[in-house]
Amino acid sequence: MSRPRVGVLALQGDVREHARVLADLGADVTLVRRPEELAVVDGLVIPGGESSVIDKLSRSFGMQQPIRDAIQGGMPVYGTCAGLILLADRIVDGIAGQETFGGLDVTVRRNAFGSQADSFEVDLAVDAFDGPPVHAVFIRAPLVETAGPGVEPLAALPDGRIVAVRAGALLGTAFHPEVSGEHRFHRLFLDTVGAV
Repeated sequence: MSRPRVGVLALQGDVREHARVLADLGADVTLVRRPEELAVVDGLVIPGGESSVIDKLSRSFGMQQPIRDAIQGGMPVYGTCAGLILLADRIVDGIAGQETFGGLDVTVRRNAFGSQADSFEVDLAVDAFDGPPVHAVFIRAPLVETAGPGVEPLAALPDGRIVAVRAGALLGTAFHPEVSGEHRFHRLFLDTVGAV
């Protein structure tokens, strides 16, 4: 079986951490900054970082529309933290003029838990995974406030607030599995890439 060809959007954020996890799981990883690099991958990870900066850079680099087209065309995409914000159709508390790539029928609140000082870690039950709970690291994290009928919540905080979702080929987590050594979301993403 051939190695899945996946990209990590490399405009800003924790790009290396995602690339390392994906390579460790057997993927052929491309750092994506230009439309021609996006064109040769079968899936894309949008990393955590600063969603408004990634948004602006995606427009500067001519990447916004190609990514939107790839999502509309069914390319598997996994967004973590800022990446989840960028996959959301609707955003609350974005900066003036902030845009998203869209595709996920969710409303996401940016910096829902406060500043960097309010970062936290928690264990989450994820029914889609066997084994122990997911150890989730939240760093200036967003929150899924509403999810449309086609969106499957994968994980929620103990109070019920949604922090991981899946809809078709799109996957989003408000936390950073690539930081905590949790590889099951990346494996789920690679399984989706392999199934397309």
